[in-house]
Order: sequence, then C-alpha cells, then structure tokens
Amino acid sequence: MGITVELALFGMAILFFLSILAGKAGHKFGVPALLLFLSVGMLCGTDGLGIEFENIQVAQTIGTVALCIILFSGGMDTKFKDIKPVLAQGVILATFGVLLTAVLTGVLCWWILGMTMESAAIGLTTALLLAATMSSTDSASVFSILRSRGLHLKNNLRPMLELESGSNDPMAYILTITLIEIVMMDASPNYLAAAGMLLMQLLIGAVAGYLLGRLSVRIINSVKIDNSSLYPILVFTCCIFIFSATYFIKGNGYLAVYIAGLVIGNSRFVHKRSALNFFDGMAWMSQLIMFLTLGLLVNPRELVPVIIPGLIISFLMIFITRPLSVFLCLLPFRKMSFKGKVFVSWVGLRGAVPIIFAILPLAADVPHARLIFNIVFFCTLVSLVIQGTSLSKMAIWLGLAEQPDDLKKPEDFDVEFSDEIKSVMTELNITEPALKSGNKLMDLPLPEKTLAVLVKRDGKYFVPTGKTELFINDKLLIITDDRDALMLTLKNLGLSGAAAASTTATA
Repeated sequence: MGITVELALFGMAILFFLSILAGKAGHKFGVPALLLFLSVGMLCGTDGLGIEFENIQVAQTIGTVALCIILFSGGMDTKFKDIKPVLAQGVILATFGVLLTAVLTGVLCWWILGMTMESAAIGLTTALLLAATMSSTDSASVFSILRSRGLHLKNNLRPMLELESGSNDPMAYILTITLIEIVMMDASPNYLAAAGMLLMQLLIGAVAGYLLGRLSVRIINSVKIDNSSLYPILVFTCCIFIFSATYFIKGNGYLAVYIAGLVIGNSRFVHKRSALNFFDGMAWMSQLIMFLTLGLLVNPRELVPVIIPGLIISFLMIFITRPLSVFLCLLPFRKMSFKGKVFVSWVGLRGAVPIIFAILPLAADVPHARLIFNIVFFCTLVSLVIQGTSLSKMAIWLGLAEQPDDLKKPEDFDVEFSDEIKSVMTELNITEPALKSGNKLMDLPLPEKTLAVLVKRDGKYFVPTGKTELFINDKLLIITDDRDALMLTLKNLGLSGAAAASTTATA
C-alpha cells in the first residue's frame, strides 16, 4: 500500500515538531540545533524508526534550494559597513583558504585511507575529491551558531567569519564538480582548463550577483503591489531567478545569490523589514528540512567501518589543515592577533554543505562515492560535536568575546524599527523601586531624548501622558536616541537588564 499524502504530511509534522523540540533543548544545553536536526533524521531513518529514503536526486534538489535560500538570507543580514574592514581577509579565506584546505586534506586522506582501509584503494584524485567536499566552512552552521548564541566578538571577527562562510561554498562546489569530471575522465585531465573554468565561474557569478541584485532592487521599488504580503514573495522570486539565471550563463549560482543578497540587503526598498523577517524564517525552515533530509539519507550502520579513518581525518582537519590554511592566508595581515587567527581556525565548521556536495559524486556514480559520503557525514558529526558545542567557550577562553548585551528584544510589544532609523527601543517592567519617586509617568527619572509611547496593563494597551498612574508589573515601551541614555534609564529606575528588553536599529 502506497503512502498517502495525509500520512506523509503527518510524518513531516512529527519530524518538524521533534526537530524544534530538539533545537530548543540544544540551545539550553549548548548543543548546535543543526546537529540535533541531523540526529532526528538519523533516528527516524532506515536504521531507526524505519523511514526509507534513498532518493539521491530529491535530496540533492532539496539541498540546492535550501542552500540557495540560506546564502541569500545570510547576505541580506550582512552589512557592508561591517565587512568592509575585513573584506580582503574574508575573500582570501573563501578562495585560497578553501583550495589549501582541499589540497592538504586530500593528500592526508589519501595517505590515511591507504593505511586504514586498504580495501578502498582510492587514488589521489578521489582523495582530493573527498577533501574538496569538506573544504569550506558551512554557512548554515556558522550563521546559526553565531547569531542564535548572540556571541559578541571583538576585532570584526564575526563579520569576517560570516563573509568567509557565506562566500566560500562556491569555491568548494567548483572544486568538487571539477574533480568529479577529472575522476570520470578516461584521458589525462587538463588541470589548466579546469583552473580556467573555476576562475570563470567565480567571475561570472560575482558579476551576475551584483548586477542582478541591483536590478532586483529597482524592480522591487518599481512594481506597485496592493497586497503588501506579496513583497517578500517578490524578493524570494528574485533570489531563485538569480540563482538559476547565473547557472545558464555558466556562472556559480551560490556566489551569485550571496552577493545579490548583500546588494539587496544593503539597499533601500519597500517593505524591507517584512522581507528580512520572511527570509529569516525561510532560512531556518531550509536548514531544518535540509538537515532532516540528509539525516534520513544516511544509514548509521554504514558509518561504523569509517569511524577510525573518519576520526583521524576530522582531527587532522580541526587541528592541522584548517589552522595551517588560515595562518598561511592571513600571514599578510600582521595587525590580526594570534588569538584571532586561532579562533578563525576553530570556526572551520562542517555542516550540511559538505554533505550536499558529497551527494554529487553519488549522483554522478563516481567510484567509491558511498565511501566518500559516509566519511563526509561522519566528519560533519564530529565537527558539529567538537567545534559547534565549544565555539562560545573558545571565544571566551581566547579573550575575544565582548560583554554581551543584557538587553533582549521586546516581548509584549510587537514593534520594530526600520534599519534607517537610528534609535533604541526598550520594554520596561515596572517594579516597586522604579516607583520610589512617585507613581506617575512624569515622576520617572527618564533622561532627555527619551519618550514613553505605550503602556500594557492587564492585556490592554494605551498611550500614556505625563499624569498617567503606573502600577507594579505594568509594561512600558520607551524610545531613546542612544544606548547610553537607555542604560542610564535602567540605572535610574533601579532596573537590571533582566527586567528590560530592547531592540536597536542603527543607520
């Protein structure tokens, strides 16, 4: 009996719900949510609850679309002013860093597999293909961990890491595709032609992303749509169009959508805030679906034979090849501290992207493709467990984590500012110490340039005046011009960061 649509949707809902619960538990205990999404897929797969999923083409399609959305969303959330000081470092790490990691890891993989799995008998080119699939840091993992943890890093490290992870997937993808073609060739491979194709795809992808991104902004601002809910869909349409159009002109679509996201996210267009929120949700949905799908695709018992070589390769990548590549690439940047380079080396996270790239050899029926996939999957698990869970602790240990902002986003007031507005908005919970000077709004010691705009009491909202009486547990929404004034307000009212919540929009 075939699976009905209703049964498939029911199973999907259960998987999503379990993944969300796993993500919530993971955030509490410091475990990357993406690792738990992957684990849920594995537990529900063939060797777990028995859900059979062996469709490589469907998994590849899901991974491609999901990665496209994640990269576009990551680009939209990245500010030019943040990445400008670290643009050179990020680009070098995203290109030469990936190449160095692939070459160094490939040679070591060839040597290690020759010793630990002689029956595999893979050649150097196949070992390089294995390394190429894992040569980039995973954008989904880096964006997820850095942003969900609210990690405040010194010396522009966060924008540099996000720039690297968002723009290095194209290099790894091209290396993977090129090496697949070389492995499948009967004749002697033309490495010069392969290098030329790689550079051409990167160049076309970069130019197409920039030009189509600018064109998209013009279209979004020119098209008049009565239903404002359709504007985020229009931006999504532009994202998919840019990716596919770049493919047809022989460019790299992943690089194109990331650069287009940068261009669009740093431009002014109508309903920008709703589009950003839409893509934030879409990115999380894409990560969840992608990791669940990849978890279902693997058979855990097939990972047992690759445990020893997988562990050796994982530790070599974490402690040797990634650090060596980072230090060589950042050698010209003498102002960057040794600790900063160590931390950049540590954030060489593997995630869904290497697994998606490892599906490509399976789809092309490359010899030893299943071995490559299993090793890549196992190395991804090791990376998420070791690096993903310790990222925040490593930043603190190296002295690179700034004091985090104790202020949270408003919970009782669903209000947001546009990025162009230079203001700070905070939600205060009125306590007894706050009313020590009087119980009227005018009695509160609010600093200058601070405006009380709304009060929430017993589930109802109203606009206060200076004579409005305040009561304990009232929620007060205030707006101020700068964060210093906001902190002064909290101090004057005897409120800690835990009692207030804020959101900041800076032009």
